[in-house]
Amino acid sequence: MKLFDIDGLKEILETLTRNKSRTFLTGFGIFWGIFMLLAMNGGGKGLKNILSDNFEGFATNSVITGPNSTTRPYKGFKRGRWWDLRMSDVDYLKNVIPELEVVTPMESFWGRTAVRGSNSYRSILKGLSPDYALIETPMMKYGRYLSRMDVLQKRKVCVIGKRVYENLFPEGGDPCGEFIKVDGAYYEVVGLNVSKTNMNINGGSDESIVIPINVLQSAYNRGDRVELMAMTVIPEAESSEIQEVIRQALYRRHYIDPQDKSALIIVNAEKMYSMVDNLFKGLNVLIWLVGLGTLLAGAIGVSNIMMVTVKERTTEIGIRRAIGATPRMILGQIMSESVILTLGAGAIGIMFSVLLLSLVDIGASSAGLEYSFQVSFGTAVLAASVLAALGLIAGLAPATRAMAIKPVDAMRDE
Repeated sequence: MKLFDIDGLKEILETLTRNKSRTFLTGFGIFWGIFMLLAMNGGGKGLKNILSDNFEGFATNSVITGPNSTTRPYKGFKRGRWWDLRMSDVDYLKNVIPELEVVTPMESFWGRTAVRGSNSYRSILKGLSPDYALIETPMMKYGRYLSRMDVLQKRKVCVIGKRVYENLFPEGGDPCGEFIKVDGAYYEVVGLNVSKTNMNINGGSDESIVIPINVLQSAYNRGDRVELMAMTVIPEAESSEIQEVIRQALYRRHYIDPQDKSALIIVNAEKMYSMVDNLFKGLNVLIWLVGLGTLLAGAIGVSNIMMVTVKERTTEIGIRRAIGATPRMILGQIMSESVILTLGAGAIGIMFSVLLLSLVDIGASSAGLEYSFQVSFGTAVLAASVLAALGLIAGLAPATRAMAIKPVDAMRDE
């Protein structure tokens, strides 16, 4: 009998349907294993997309620093001293640390009421420089972002976020050229930023009013003090290594003990992104281990049912051997039965998992979430290849036993 010819295939199917309960239970093990593998793989992929989307528009190679009180005395200064970052620190860091690509300052005030006509909104007033667009990429619907001329000429201009716009401009339309009032000062709107990134510094861009940092410092008598500084590192450098260089450079400049780790707050976005990435790498390994373990259990079930089938068909196999069937033919039939059972149950599992993930995709789209939970074609092909391999392995022992049956022994068994 040739492997997978029409007559042979009919015979294989008849053999499998002869023991329906065993075939069903064994097939269900394969079905459940492949279903779990692909469903968990698709779910993990969608969850990773959701978490990774939090970093969209935010520089993952960024480092954010802010001053904190000292915890150690140093050069005549007592512990517990508060210190400030200064505007001059921006150029200082650029000059002494060539691995820094961007260094940009930030000042912010929460709970500032913005007013336009009869409309008002409690917002976050941020003082930034144009370089901050390289940290949080703005998505401009109207107008532009801050420019260097805005800073040089200390223009009273602002870029507003989506929520600010919706509350101050309920009628819609282009807000550019209009004026809003914050704490008694009027600012001309030059742009609307509709960025939706979930990663932000000192409040989301959707509820912020951004003005030139030197304008904010003048308006609120901040001098040249800076609340925070955001930096990006060149691609060739590791931000985890550069952050310690930043710390020591600022400590030398502000007379802080080099061992005082608490005097400067440092947030490393690259570390956070790397943690998420490593988490899902580990999750993928776990998913494949669980899925393959379940499939292996199903394959053992296939092997067991084939062993029982071979034992029950000892006489049949002996008669076939007596009328001219070669060991290769017997091997082909047993292996074919094992592979067809495995691939058949696996194919149903693949279809059900794809259907379930498609329903999840539809549900996510209905909720306004643009995330895909579907597995890739390559993953499905890999899963099918694993099934075929397990089917061959599962059928190997029963096929070897079937080939060892001698016609005389089979007749005696009958």
